[in-house]
Amino acid sequence: MRGLRRRQVAAVIALLAYIAVLVLILLSIADHPGQLVAAWVATLVASIGVWTRNHLALDLGVDRDDVVGSLDAFLDGFERTIDLASVNGSVFVNNVSLGVYARIVQSDDYRDSKMQTATGMLPELLGPRADAFDFEIDHPDGMVVHRPCLVLVSNNVYELTRLGGFGSRAHLDEGVLGVVTLVVTDSTDVARLVALETAGRINRFRGWQAWTADTVNVRSARPVETGVDGEAETFSAPLRFEIRPPALKVRVARHAPGISPAHAAGRVRHAGLATLLGVASGRERATGV
Repeated sequence: MRGLRRRQVAAVIALLAYIAVLVLILLSIADHPGQLVAAWVATLVASIGVWTRNHLALDLGVDRDDVVGSLDAFLDGFERTIDLASVNGSVFVNNVSLGVYARIVQSDDYRDSKMQTATGMLPELLGPRADAFDFEIDHPDGMVVHRPCLVLVSNNVYELTRLGGFGSRAHLDEGVLGVVTLVVTDSTDVARLVALETAGRINRFRGWQAWTADTVNVRSARPVETGVDGEAETFSAPLRFEIRPPALKVRVARHAPGISPAHAAGRVRHAGLATLLGVASGRERATGV
C-alpha cells in the first residue's frame, strides 16, 4: 500500500506539471496551431520520468527523481533520435514479453517487489501442473526454438542479468530487435533457474538464448497473452515484430545524466578509470546512443 501511495503522489505531481507546461506552450504558440501535436508529444516525453518511471526514461538518462528538472528539456535540452518497434502493427518503445514473464508483470505485487515476486512465481509457473506454452520461433542459425516458456522481444538490446527488475539498454538507435528465449525442460532446470535469478546471473542458464534481428515471427496455435511495455494485451497468432529506425525525436534536460546504466557500465569496462570518473562526475553524456 505504501508503494501504491508513492506512485499515486508521483502521478498527481506529474499530471500537474504536464498541465502547467502544456498551458504555457499553448499560450506561446497560439498563432501556430499546427505545432499543437508536437508540443503535446514533447511535453509527455520530457516528463516521462515521473509519469511512468519506466525503462525508456532510464535508458534516455532522465533523472526519474527530478520532477521539475526534467522539464528543463524545453529550455536547455539536447535532442536524440531513437528507434521504435511494433508487434502486429502495435507500436512499443521498450519490450514485449510472452510466457512466464508476461504473467509475472501482471502480478499485483510485482511493482513493489520485482525480484521477490519473480523468484516466488517461477516454480509455480514452470512446475508440472503449469500450462505449457506452445511458442515456436526461428533462430538465425536456421534452427527452431520449440516451446520456450519465455520470449522477450525488445526495441534494441537489453543487458539482462535477472527477470525481476529487468535491465537497461546501452543504445536506443542501433536499428535492431533484441530477442531472448528461455527453455526449461525439468524440475532440475527450474531449481537452477531460480538460483541464477536470485544471484542476478540468469543469462548463464543453459536454456537461455539471445540474438538480434530486424524482424521476428512467433508462432502459436492459440491467442497469445503478452506484456507490451508492461501492459497486458492479447494478440492473435502469429506475432510479427519489426524494428522502426529512426522513428522518434526526444529531448532530455542537459543537466540530466543522459546515459543509461548499461551504457555507463559499457564505457567503464572499455575505457577504464578516466571514463569511470567522467561518468561519476556527470561529464560523460550520450551522443547518438
